[in-house]
Amino acid sequence: MASSGNFMTWSSLWSCDSVSYPPSPDVFSGGNCRYSSSNSNNGFGATHSFLSGKWYWEVYIVANGNKQLILGLVTPETKVVTDQLWNRDGIYGVTSGSGVGYKLINQSPGFTEIDGFDDVANGDIVQLAFDRDNYKLWVGRNNTWLESGNPAGNSNPLIGSSDFTFQGGAVMPVIGQGSGSTFTMVLNAGQDDTFGGEITGAGNADENGHGVFKYTPPSGFLAPCSANLSLATELDPAEGNQPNKYFDAVTYTGNGSTQNIDSLNFQPDIVWIKNRSQSDSWVNQNSVLGVGKTQAIDSSAPVVSETDCITAFNSDGFSLGNDHKVNASSENYVAYCFKESADAGIDIVTYSGDGGTQAVSHSLGVKPKMIWMMLNTGSGVDGTCFMDTSSMGTGKGVFMSLSNGAQSTTYVSATSSSSFSVTSSMNSSSRTYFAYLFAEKEGFSKYGEFEGNGNADGPFIYTGFRPRLVFCKAIDASENWQVRDTARFTSNTGSQGRFYFNSSAAEGAASTASPIDFLSNGFKVRGSNSEINSNTIIYGAWGDVPFKYNNTF
Repeated sequence: MASSGNFMTWSSLWSCDSVSYPPSPDVFSGGNCRYSSSNSNNGFGATHSFLSGKWYWEVYIVANGNKQLILGLVTPETKVVTDQLWNRDGIYGVTSGSGVGYKLINQSPGFTEIDGFDDVANGDIVQLAFDRDNYKLWVGRNNTWLESGNPAGNSNPLIGSSDFTFQGGAVMPVIGQGSGSTFTMVLNAGQDDTFGGEITGAGNADENGHGVFKYTPPSGFLAPCSANLSLATELDPAEGNQPNKYFDAVTYTGNGSTQNIDSLNFQPDIVWIKNRSQSDSWVNQNSVLGVGKTQAIDSSAPVVSETDCITAFNSDGFSLGNDHKVNASSENYVAYCFKESADAGIDIVTYSGDGGTQAVSHSLGVKPKMIWMMLNTGSGVDGTCFMDTSSMGTGKGVFMSLSNGAQSTTYVSATSSSSFSVTSSMNSSSRTYFAYLFAEKEGFSKYGEFEGNGNADGPFIYTGFRPRLVFCKAIDASENWQVRDTARFTSNTGSQGRFYFNSSAAEGAASTASPIDFLSNGFKVRGSNSEINSNTIIYGAWGDVPFKYNNTF
């Protein structure tokens, strides 16, 4: 077996609400591949989620309980109902009953009977093959694919692309039970084709030489392991291109004079600075407008001339003047720094409003997932965020400088790989604007939405990297823009100081109200505070280390 890195296992970080957190110690064993439980209506996700590619894994049935086993996929960012995995938005897979097998699609259990998955027996091996690029799922039993499917031939998927109503985000393998007695299932994602010594292994690797499976993976389908994760060359540490070549967060202490912040691995084009010690507006500067031009994220005011904030963008950081917003003596600051690059999915543009709808060119080469539009000159207007998610899209925008929920107004009417069309108050003929455009890059950046559950055991959000910076904003309620990073808080203590994009206030005292855990493959909400966990939440995350090269959590 070729060197494969970390293989997928089951995880306790994503679970149905009916299962208490943390799970009982005897639920997981065998390196989190063996899962035993007598709980009804429970389920857990996996350490890997899929953002692209084709994937294959196997599950061995040690004890089938009352045969109401659930195997398949779940979209981890959609809402969890009160108890039942099979009655959840974003569930796709199969369940077994007494003499009947069912296909699960969203909240339609029991409506679609399938042949070949009735009375799943002890000793059976269930196979799953998922094409994330085309949203197709095949399920097999003892090397016979259900419904005469053929993953290698791309024919007869058990669940096809038209069934996957939640598209665009991560899709996670899931395991669970509807009801019944104690069951035990063992996962093999390529790490152990004996399923913990239950059978004799067969040694079938995927076409990249990774993993060992009981049955030969279908052509084109790979083991869910870190060696098989996709990562652009420009972001690949193996090619000498760390994510912090394009983004980093740094902390520093002001000296009341001038100083250079020189710890970056790149020359920044965008820098956001916040005074942590005192109430001061955010300083937002970029290389397109140039040094001496600042904008306050938390204000509706236009860009102003300030020559004593950032005075130069350097090859390894930036130079500071003595303005109290960026460099007061003995006061503490954090700076979020970005390099403009299509490789990293980051672009800066300027445009003059024309009072109608106009297409503004950009250089990303792909559609932007998030756009921040901000005022350069003219009468005050709140900066506005466009996010290409199911609850936002071209019909809504949310103000950067306010706590308001999303506005049902079209600010961006269309996006393409070369332009975006602006309208409404983001295209007034009396104003000029600048905009930051962000496209997702696997292993580096992720922009999306999730549903809060109002529970201290909050949602787990898969990003595919260890985040360095995360922001969250409720869009269906008036709540602050929460900002979190690992520059200020280097460990998951369960207590973090808060500040907000929409506020000039100093960093608050560390609080347990709404902490998040930064993990090797995403982040986990650990508080029930409504700012971060009781509504539909949009988020942005930029990476520290890609999951491909990270330790598992």
